[in-house]
Amino acid sequence: MDFAGVRSAVRCASMSLPVLVFLFLAGTTQSARADFRVCNATQNLVGVAIGYRASAGWITEGWWHIEGSTCKTLIEGRLSSRYYYLYAEDAERGGRWDGPINMCIADKEFKIVGVRDCIPRGFQRAGFQEYDTGQQASWMVQLTDEPATDGTAAVTGTGNQ
Repeated sequence: MDFAGVRSAVRCASMSLPVLVFLFLAGTTQSARADFRVCNATQNLVGVAIGYRASAGWITEGWWHIEGSTCKTLIEGRLSSRYYYLYAEDAERGGRWDGPINMCIADKEFKIVGVRDCIPRGFQRAGFQEYDTGQQASWMVQLTDEPATDGTAAVTGTGNQ
C-alpha cells in the first residue's frame, strides 16, 4: 500500500471512531433502560391495565392497547415497587389474562386510586395477576395464546437488568 492509501485508511478510521463511540454508548444506554413492559405474543389486539402501590395508595390504570406481536412500556424508568399487578383482555376474542387479586377498572381510559368498593364508586372489579419483581430495575411480561399447565392462557414475567 502506498503512502496515499495509508493516509486514506487513517482518515477513514479517525472519522469512524466518533461513530463507533456513539453506537457503543447508544447500545449501552438501551441495555440499561429500566421499565415495566408488556409484550403481546398473540395475533390479536389486547387491552392491558396495571396496578401498583404508590405514595397516594393503590393505583390502577389502563387501558394500553397493544397490537399483536408488539410490546408497550406501561411504566417508564426504574421500578419503584416490588409488586405489580396486571389484567388484560383480548379485544377480538374476548379472552382475558387475570389473577386472584381484585382491583378496580373502568370501561374507558382510567387512573383509579384505591382498590376497595369498586362497584359503589362506579367502577368494575377485575382479578389481577401479581408479579414479584424483587429487586429488578425493569420487568417484562409476555402474554401468549399457549395454555399454562392449569389450562389458562400463559402469562410470563421476567426481570432484565
